[in-house]
Amino acid sequence: MPRFNSLTHWLSWQETLHPSKIDLGLERVAHVAGRMQLLAPAHGVITVAGTNGKGSSIAMLEAILLSAGYRTGCYSSPHLLRYNERIRIAGKEIEDATLCAAFDAADRARGDTSLSYFEFGTLAALFIFSQSSLDIALLEVGMGGRLDAVNILDADAALVTAIDIDHSAWLGEDRDTIGREKAGIFRTGRPAICSDPEPPASVPQQAQMLSARWYALGSEFNWTRSGQGWTWQTSGKVCEDLPKPALPGTHQLNNAAGVLMVLETLAERFPVPRTAIEQGLASVTLPGRCQVLPGAVESILDVAHNPASAEKLAQLLRQRRTQGQTRLVLGMLNDKDVATFTAMLTPVVDHWYLATLTGDRGLSAQDLYLQIHHHDIHGDMHGKPRQFPDVATAFRHAHADAEEGDRVVVCGSFVTVAEALACHV
Repeated sequence: MPRFNSLTHWLSWQETLHPSKIDLGLERVAHVAGRMQLLAPAHGVITVAGTNGKGSSIAMLEAILLSAGYRTGCYSSPHLLRYNERIRIAGKEIEDATLCAAFDAADRARGDTSLSYFEFGTLAALFIFSQSSLDIALLEVGMGGRLDAVNILDADAALVTAIDIDHSAWLGEDRDTIGREKAGIFRTGRPAICSDPEPPASVPQQAQMLSARWYALGSEFNWTRSGQGWTWQTSGKVCEDLPKPALPGTHQLNNAAGVLMVLETLAERFPVPRTAIEQGLASVTLPGRCQVLPGAVESILDVAHNPASAEKLAQLLRQRRTQGQTRLVLGMLNDKDVATFTAMLTPVVDHWYLATLTGDRGLSAQDLYLQIHHHDIHGDMHGKPRQFPDVATAFRHAHADAEEGDRVVVCGSFVTVAEALACHV
């Protein structure tokens, strides 16, 4: 008999099973995966790490490979509305029953080995992949890279996206230390791609130390604008007039360039025609990444939660001009750099709606206000930020206050965007 029959019960139990919610390390999960014979879940494996852009890169890889006719398995995190979003087979979310069966298999195999919430999810994904006759498995690192659960697999190609300071308590206080953790997904003799245009020195150093095949944006590959589209090129190949990715933001071209380099390194085993690249880039979707909900007052939802992503969001808001005012709903976790994050957005925001996030790591609206007020020494922030008990209330008030031509922006964490999305659907 399985321990539980419902997905809700499985997930609730997993949240309390392990002493630490975040416990980086490969020994436990590798031991159980070995018992379950999960270390070769597909003919090819692509792993993506990075502070910002890894979800977008995974989504582009999936869209292009599906357009090329490959059967993909995709594992990403966190989810927005449903846990099932984390695991997709051939582009489709898996059903509750499939997840429950995978959790049961992991539970039986683990014996007395304690597993974290993320480790259970990783084992479930690999179990489902192993039963799905996949061509390629796409794995998004949850945190870091070197000690993240997905790193029990040796990737055929590894991609590191933009690196910034985040999760400092676990990954380090500077980009160089964090970059070294991210580059832990590289493997000897295999492609190691970096789509950060200015990576910390630790990333190429790690690739060199491992004798990985190094490909860096701005060196081994690059992109330029061309008319309404863009051109991707390496020393031996040029792809002109490609469609821009359907995901908003100029920074997505860095991500797309890295994705094409990954595919190029695997082209002998997994050839991808230009038509599939065009179709994939033009059709890719990813909720919560500068996602626009149209209306008389449009909403823009973005999971930006660190200074670098706030800067990119501010850039997008400048490019996407509005006749009215910008009203920003903000909820953040207590390990984030609130001061720098809000400073990046202050020049493009007219009204602030601060929301309390519940849970162990959630910041209250009052604490959020105090951190912002303490660092806003020049009084750059327009108006006094208002405080609300939750995201839904803040979101409703922002829309109630808005006039035609205004826009409501929601950001600060995955939780914030998820709660706003739940209000909208």
